[in-house]
Amino acid sequence: MTALIEDYALIGDCETAALVSRNGSIDWLCFPRFDSPACFAALLGTEDNGFWSLSPSGGKYSVSRRYRQDTLILETEFQTETGTAVLTDFMPLRDGTSDLMRIVEGKSGIVAFDMELNLRFDYGRTVPWVTHGEDGGIIAIAGPDRLMLNCAVPLEGRGLSTVGAFEVAAGESQVFTLTWSPSHLPPPARRQVEYALPDTEEFWQSFAAKCPKVGKWTEQVKRSLITLKALTYMPTGGIVAAATTSLPEKIGGPRNWDYRYCWLRDATLTLLALMKLGYYDEAHAWRNWLLRAVAGSPAQMQIMYGVAGERNLLEWQVPWLPGYEGSLPVRIGNAAAEQVQLDVYGEVADAMLQARKGGLPPHHRTRELATAILPFLAKTWGQPDEGIWEVRGQRQHFTYSKVMAWVAFDRAVKIAEEDGELEAAARWRALADRIHAEVCRKAFDPELGCFTQAYGSKAMDASLLHLGMVGFIAPDDPRYVATVEAVERKLRRDGLLLRYETQEVDDGLPSGEGAFLACSFWLVDALIMIGRRDDAQHLFERLLAICNDVGLLAEEYDPDAKRMLGNFPQAFSHVGLINSALNLARAEGPADQRSA
Repeated sequence: MTALIEDYALIGDCETAALVSRNGSIDWLCFPRFDSPACFAALLGTEDNGFWSLSPSGGKYSVSRRYRQDTLILETEFQTETGTAVLTDFMPLRDGTSDLMRIVEGKSGIVAFDMELNLRFDYGRTVPWVTHGEDGGIIAIAGPDRLMLNCAVPLEGRGLSTVGAFEVAAGESQVFTLTWSPSHLPPPARRQVEYALPDTEEFWQSFAAKCPKVGKWTEQVKRSLITLKALTYMPTGGIVAAATTSLPEKIGGPRNWDYRYCWLRDATLTLLALMKLGYYDEAHAWRNWLLRAVAGSPAQMQIMYGVAGERNLLEWQVPWLPGYEGSLPVRIGNAAAEQVQLDVYGEVADAMLQARKGGLPPHHRTRELATAILPFLAKTWGQPDEGIWEVRGQRQHFTYSKVMAWVAFDRAVKIAEEDGELEAAARWRALADRIHAEVCRKAFDPELGCFTQAYGSKAMDASLLHLGMVGFIAPDDPRYVATVEAVERKLRRDGLLLRYETQEVDDGLPSGEGAFLACSFWLVDALIMIGRRDDAQHLFERLLAICNDVGLLAEEYDPDAKRMLGNFPQAFSHVGLINSALNLARAEGPADQRSA
């Protein structure tokens, strides 16, 4: 069996990432990009689908682990009957090579270790051709991919795996470097760990040092910032939703999606989190990625793109992987990229306004984008869509989609007024007022006394919490307060929030999933806005307690089984943590800025 989701830690080089379990096994890694085919896929299958283990011989040991202060360098300490040793895992930023480095260092006594490397390209299917290198180590090639393992430990083949055994005494160490390169090119120069490790440490600590104080939650905010940076594809500035695909939202169920792409609806909250903490370089790169990705016809705007802005994210299923704890199917690509989701137009418009308010340098395409998007949205906002949750059932008139269409025109008004374009501002204001009136008429249920998920629906939806946070309705409006309270009543489970009640809504899939952690952070923000600060802080502390031992959060949490669910680590969860901490710690947080 693979480990629990929360038993993994993340390492990465800002172009790809690996998951390392508590017992020293790397069970997920895609080279050379986040969305490349995995060469270790045991996370979604078995050991036969690829892993790399370094752990004490015999299996009898205790484990503690931590990230080196303010870095993404993972240190796992093994205590055995004969001694103590530390495994240090990290991925240096690329300097002509793509490397994963592992150092086993003895701290006391003598500890015997076993190493097993099981390489499987193409998501755990393809067995490579393995040869021994001239100076030790191995070279594994399959089609376009080559991986080289360099180490001083003698290695041998066992079946279709490579194994080695060694001992470390106090003060001794063994270094293992796994390097990816295209198989048709000459092998890259070997990187020296004595330079790579301090360089990597300095990079992450310099990044974290820019983080200002955020009350008593500064360390948790720093860890979330480091996680967001690790999920950023540095060459383009795109931020992937998670490092994984197909970790289930319900164990054994089919709600398994590929999250190794960049979602537009994450744009505004991510920008606010970065700008509020002074990370303008990262915010600038994300804004520019966004403008490049959506270039083209407004009718062809997608809800998500690849890390470089790719549009073709065709979804297919992997028949040879049995899924995490039997959760099928395993999906590669994401068909939701083809859906109609009207809220993304409002998200883009809001991101452009917040970038301007936050002081990012102006971009020449902002106005061009507005002149293309707004006339298109003026014709289409009244249509039904698949909504924020990407339902695979019938299209509906989702309240959140309509509200975000209003946001698009409302933000266009503000930008036009600032630029002195009063005629355009009046035109867009009239349309915004029309949408606002329709939503208040058709999405508000007088019997329930609150807004509901869709026109004519009685269902509640966590996205309704945004009505006050985007400025659609005043936070002290009784209709908003009642909506927040209704969301609490219907969707809270053990204090945490579901997206919506899957058993009551036909979304095209079997019912059942965990509490959505980003939604729970939205509830923190909404409670602050309606004046329930103590309740908000209590919920925030509850959410922090869910973080695993190295400060990471998945997409969802199962309140009954007390375990994480969904893809991991989840950028949106960590964005939520940062923004909620800022909303609690500062007189004006991201929610205040966005709702103004």
